[in-house]
Amino acid sequence: MKLSGKNVLVTGASRGIGAQIAKVLAGYGLKVWINYRSGAEAADRVKEEIEAAGGEAAVIGFDVSDEQAFIDAIKTIVESDGELSYLVNNAGITKDKLAIRMSAEDFEEVIKANLTSAFIGCREALKVMSKKRFGSVVNISSIVGETGNAGQVNYSASKGGMIAMTKSFALEGAPRNIRFNCVTPGFIATDMTDKLKEDIKEAYIAKIPLRRFGDPREVADTVAFLLSDHAGYITGETIKVNGGMLM
Repeated sequence: MKLSGKNVLVTGASRGIGAQIAKVLAGYGLKVWINYRSGAEAADRVKEEIEAAGGEAAVIGFDVSDEQAFIDAIKTIVESDGELSYLVNNAGITKDKLAIRMSAEDFEEVIKANLTSAFIGCREALKVMSKKRFGSVVNISSIVGETGNAGQVNYSASKGGMIAMTKSFALEGAPRNIRFNCVTPGFIATDMTDKLKEDIKEAYIAKIPLRRFGDPREVADTVAFLLSDHAGYITGETIKVNGGMLM
């Protein structure tokens, strides 16, 4: 896989899918900036694993929903490396409950953490990448942004909005040779799915044509492809990684 850039910022990279994306991209020779909000020790472990495998990484802690903190973080990266080649907006939260019990605060908090933060990242990346007329951004959405899900009105709205937003950024970035794409994972084997009861896991798996949960590496490999030169003519697209659950 060929990646012409030199570095990447991965938000929410201290665990789960984000950590796997960081490790995979480091394996392709990129310097990876590992973002975390509260998991400093976990982020340090990801950095150590990358360096032990011969890669290069740095840890940068900030809350992606804090606009100024995000702006300052990208400024720090550019001052350190001279550029920001790639961005993966992966950070996000859930605050699940049925809509009739969901407060406006519950709704807005998830929108801010998931969608507004991705907007800030995309906007600032577009500014920085425009200077070199090169760059690629991948936003990590979700299958529920395409299908909706009971108990996740806020999360579904944030992830569905991300898909539409990505297309708009792709149109604005194209004249500057900056690509924006989206990945929508389905059920992926992470700490969250590990906590599910076996009967619930089996019920979910029965709905997946490939009859298994996805591996975080399968999401990470898709992200790497979309960032790479091999996807140089792909922008504004949403790639499903869901085992056929939504075709």
